[in-house]
Amino acid sequence: MSSHPIAQLQQVLDEAVTLGIFPSAQAVVLHKGVQVFGGVAGPVTGDTRFDLASLTKVLSTTALFLRLWTEGKVGPETPVARFFPGSPVGDAGATVADLLYHRSGLPPFVPFFAEALTSTPELLDPACSAATRARVRDEVLQAAARTPLAAPWRTRTAYSDVGFILLGEILARVGGAPLDILFSRHVAGPLGLGARYQRLTDFPTDGLVAPTGATRPREPAPGQETMWGELPSRPAVLGEVDDDNAWVMDGVSGHAGLFGTAVDVARFGQAILAGCAGDAAIAPGPLWFRALATDPLLPGSTRSMGFDSPSEGLSSAGHFIGDTPPGAVGHLGFTGTSLWVDLRRSLVVALITNRVAHGRKEVRIRDFRPIFHDLVVDSLGLDDLTPKAHG
Repeated sequence: MSSHPIAQLQQVLDEAVTLGIFPSAQAVVLHKGVQVFGGVAGPVTGDTRFDLASLTKVLSTTALFLRLWTEGKVGPETPVARFFPGSPVGDAGATVADLLYHRSGLPPFVPFFAEALTSTPELLDPACSAATRARVRDEVLQAAARTPLAAPWRTRTAYSDVGFILLGEILARVGGAPLDILFSRHVAGPLGLGARYQRLTDFPTDGLVAPTGATRPREPAPGQETMWGELPSRPAVLGEVDDDNAWVMDGVSGHAGLFGTAVDVARFGQAILAGCAGDAAIAPGPLWFRALATDPLLPGSTRSMGFDSPSEGLSSAGHFIGDTPPGAVGHLGFTGTSLWVDLRRSLVVALITNRVAHGRKEVRIRDFRPIFHDLVVDSLGLDDLTPKAHG
């Protein structure tokens, strides 16, 4: 057994807060279905909800795809053109699987909110009507559907928020209800999650939410500085989704929008392991195995259906998670969130922070994540299965 007790994880979380890597954090570690660590750092409790950002892509969108696939309402080969006729991505022949594997050719990011805020500045008014928010949401979906491809279909993997915006709408249509309702009904309910979308039209919310940014819209992320011009703005409202595109979609989208705790995220991670073992709460085992397998079309892709896997070199999952077959699946969120599930070790690690509250240029979490994940594996004595496959 390693010399590092699991309690050292609390120490490194506290140190990261002291160093300003993030203002607050929650972390939960499950091994073989048992919680072996749960900690908080900074001015939060275990009940504080965090903006989960792109973890929405797996907790909500991928999970709902699996559920609706199980019900026969949608499948990997379902054509995008059925829902968005005349769209560049639909006309190219893209399927739901292409969106899930991030190989549709759509660009990573388009600032749809910039046009929305320019044309409809009343979105910034907390009293903005539900009808206006619904109209703008529909306009954003239409703009996403009109987005030109940045690369030919199925020629490369390029992580795309745009693809998941469209995917969320496809699932809402086949599921016969808005995405937030479907998530509550088919994922949160069956799995016992407290995670939820927070519609702007449903405010006020309770105050148990970790803050993210100071203004609406947010400042550009590194690399986005020239993507839009001056926009109307106001101070941020606590509990509103951080992502500006999700925000102009009334807080409900396939790419972002969920709020939840590390317990919620870890419980979803455990549901992945349970699904592979035959628990059909979301989908039967064979569909889970198909969904978690790496993209069979594009060699070298780390993507499976919605999920990512540890990349070559130093992954955010560290040196050990996923180092032996059948590997690991997980996802990151821009606000400072992550989930990694090591399928061989039956290990689930949910690390949830609000690093963007220190500004979007604060990116030291990139260095912190692999250190934290290595410490998890080391402190449990799980670091000696086989020689490392990556890193």
